Amino acid sequence: MHDHDHSPTDHTEHSHASLGRRELLRGAVVLGIGAAGATIAAPAVATPLGADPAASPSLAPEPEAPADAPPGALAGVEVVTPTIASCATWGAAAARGTIEPVAANPNKILIHHTASANVTDYSQAAGYQIARDIQQWHFANGWVDTGQHLTLSRGGYVMEGRHGSLSRLQNGSGTVVGAHAPGQNSQAIGIENQGTYTSATPPAQLWSRLVELCAYICDQYGIAPTQIYGHRDYTATACPGDVLYSMLPQLRSEVAAALSGSTWSVIVDNTSAGFAAGGSWLTSAFSAERYGANYRYATPAEVSDLATFSATIPSNGSYRVEAWFPGIAGYNTSTPFIVYTGTGSSTIRVDQSTGGGAWLSLGTYAMTAGTRTVVAVSRWTQGTAYVVADAIRITRL
Repeated sequence: MHDHDHSPTDHTEHSHASLGRRELLRGAVVLGIGAAGATIAAPAVATPLGADPAASPSLAPEPEAPADAPPGALAGVEVVTPTIASCATWGAAAARGTIEPVAANPNKILIHHTASANVTDYSQAAGYQIARDIQQWHFANGWVDTGQHLTLSRGGYVMEGRHGSLSRLQNGSGTVVGAHAPGQNSQAIGIENQGTYTSATPPAQLWSRLVELCAYICDQYGIAPTQIYGHRDYTATACPGDVLYSMLPQLRSEVAAALSGSTWSVIVDNTSAGFAAGGSWLTSAFSAERYGANYRYATPAEVSDLATFSATIPSNGSYRVEAWFPGIAGYNTSTPFIVYTGTGSSTIRVDQSTGGGAWLSLGTYAMTAGTRTVVAVSRWTQGTAYVVADAIRITRL
């Protein structure tokens, strides 16, 4: 087993002494140290919010991760195959040295953040550009190629990182030696998540795709969901940021659910009996990304005027909550979704200007049994761009 590529150009993974400050910070995109250097910070504690739509968003309360499920193929569950852009698709340059193959399957997943800006351009083009930028930054460090195996943009686009990673993942056999965590490069799949998550929460579309991607990797290689770790678990670094690191129990839980299937799920559409909204919430069928026949929209205002989705939670337990909406440029970039657990609530702000037409995770929650409002969409946000209420899905884990 090897800790890094044996080509001389990748030995800089272990020593940055010869690099200038600009190159060092660029290299930190994969190493995840950013401006924080090698300081290890304590994970942030997720505190549920009250029902005030104007309050800052928080992480969802974390239930204990369930026991590992067998891979989807063994459980009779079809795991979603995510769309992953190959190096050729996003325009990678050729590797500048030998990329060493690994015959054995990886035994874990390591989660990183790029420690770069939390950009609001969530387009595919922006995702491909960050992949190209990272490769060039790593070339500047003297590495043979992009260090991580896979890259995930803030818009939810997945790209192959190091050449050769994708074909081996798709075949479920072996991998290539990366350059993302010394000591783990030949046995861990490294996933870079675009952005800095020291105090910010990942966008919903990034999170939803990360769950899907990790479930696919676990299924292909037979990795247990409990084998998903943060970079800081193996290296003295702040990566993947306090907030994202504190969400890893939730990630393991949602990945386990994706692998095992779920025993109960309900969808509440804006046309369902469980939906309610006042006269300010108008109806539209404009976007083909809608769920069902139509959806509701409203202009932001500092008023208590919620569009609510009610359901009957069958038993106390852990539930994943997801939202569906059309993502249109010009819709609100910070729409407040409030999730009520029966003992408290959490507010999650969602960018509805992109990433629509799919189920996006609002988190996993410990909920109490009973019939009540489970999710509300608030008008209390900034700007004049419409907020949208379309459909929600609740799944028992």
